Amino acid sequence: MTSPFDPAALTMTEIIRLQTLLSQELTRRFERNAALAFTDIVESTRYFAQFGDEAGRRLQQLHLDLLEQNLVQHQGRLVGTAGDGAFVCFASASAAATSMAAFLNAMSAANQSRARAHQLSVRVGMHWGPVLTDGEQVTGDSVNLCARIASTAQPGQLRLSGEMFQQLAPQQRVACAVLASVPLKGITRAVELFEMHWRDPLCFPSYLIVRESGERILLPQLDTLCFGRGETQQGASINDVILVLPDPTASKQISRKHFELLSRPGGYVIKTLSTQLTELDGVAMQRDQELPLRPGALLRLARVMTLEFVAPNQAQEKTIDETMMSPGLGSLRAG
Repeated sequence: MTSPFDPAALTMTEIIRLQTLLSQELTRRFERNAALAFTDIVESTRYFAQFGDEAGRRLQQLHLDLLEQNLVQHQGRLVGTAGDGAFVCFASASAAATSMAAFLNAMSAANQSRARAHQLSVRVGMHWGPVLTDGEQVTGDSVNLCARIASTAQPGQLRLSGEMFQQLAPQQRVACAVLASVPLKGITRAVELFEMHWRDPLCFPSYLIVRESGERILLPQLDTLCFGRGETQQGASINDVILVLPDPTASKQISRKHFELLSRPGGYVIKTLSTQLTELDGVAMQRDQELPLRPGALLRLARVMTLEFVAPNQAQEKTIDETMMSPGLGSLRAG
């Protein structure tokens, strides 16, 4: 009969040897490389406070339903949820990136039938690295790093680590741009970060360039974007993108709320909000008129400002330096 295991009877040397043996066995049986992703609803606390618990819970459920639908198609697994976020993992980095891009596109499609104030906005972070997993639990430093990456993302943005980027298929890497370095809370080593452009670059511009000043503005990844000269209402900007010129007098010719970009399946639609002259590729628009807007479009506002809308591969500078967005980029609001 086998004697019961008595750790108290072990010598120090035997304990150290046992610890080494168990550590090796833990690594051999449970350590795997995996693609990880964290998603988080933007400004959910404000949404709950403004619209109540029932509406907030419905928004959370929409987030999870859209996410899980895409996980099934790409062999992903929902590991857990916490608050307004979700943690998922995949065996393949390419499958993870495809799934997260499909999730964000599905979210955008769902938002098209929702009022601006009730549109879902989510930030996403992805990482590839070693984890300990028994098929249910997933733990390790890679999990913490992925969560930190997600926390730095802008609304609607898909951020990934350099390790994740290296694992992507070539056609997926083309859709990525390197980001300026940002500190990650609790992470002491330098982490290279990228953004993946999940919208079709042939249909959706990612930047606009103000011809008169040369300023380049990265468009927020929201499904309704409001543009204007940047005045505030109750202490907050009324626009997502603030349009200013070096000449303050010229800037005042731009309306407080001049136009909107609305995400649609085939690309953006521009809707004018102003009686001031607005020309899209030389065609004058009436107030409340809607027209398709594609990359390469030129928009003339009040005869004082010309905006050129460009796709990522049209931008000469591939590095996205987020400090360049100020003062042109206004407050990013959850849709």
